Amino acid sequence: MSADPKRQAAARAVALVQDGMRLGLGTGSTAAHFVDLLGERVRAGLSVVGVPTSEATRAAAEAAGIPLTTLEETPELDLTVDGADEIDGRLRLIKGGGGALLREKIVAAASARMVVIADAGKRVETLGRFPLPVEVVPFGLGATRRAVADAVTAAGCAGELTLRTRPDGAPFVTDGGHLILDAHLGRIPDPERLAAGLAAVPGVVEHGLFLSLATGAVVAGGDGLVLLGALA
Repeated sequence: MSADPKRQAAARAVALVQDGMRLGLGTGSTAAHFVDLLGERVRAGLSVVGVPTSEATRAAAEAAGIPLTTLEETPELDLTVDGADEIDGRLRLIKGGGGALLREKIVAAASARMVVIADAGKRVETLGRFPLPVEVVPFGLGATRRAVADAVTAAGCAGELTLRTRPDGAPFVTDGGHLILDAHLGRIPDPERLAAGLAAVPGVVEHGLFLSLATGAVVAGGDGLVLLGALA
């Protein structure tokens, strides 16, 4: 077993990549391992193109020598590999801890398959322990925040909404120029209901509930790899 479970999970996902694939490249610490290991295969002769889900991933992929494309040029992808902040037994996810949830969801939705790579600490029985990111436009923030709170309550959840800030105290701004409200809910009994409620709020650009998108997962822990769903 590798000393780094995240890298072990990433290595298993890299083994899924075949010559000629069009790939979605995720964002975050685990996805960074995937990009690094994929770069090794590309330098050894593997032919692929990738769509990065953030500017940070774009920079890492370029440094690793991975050829990049866009969803304008390549609107259909074969496989996206990305991390998750939480994953339950039905492959439902919370994502967006790194602030790239909008691009991550667009790329995942354009992919025939999405494989999640994570360490065992990300597996949960019920989503919600990790704060749920809700990406919002800056205009009308106060009204949007109230509407998000109402949607949370209507979905049977309760908790505090906080505006994400940077270490210097300034608001965190996504690659798309939006803000993020983090919903500290503890548990989400009905993710589908909450997702529908949040999607109906006009100021919400996207939320971090990834439902019916992941087709498989590689979860690495002290006892080795656990494979969920379908990887092939």
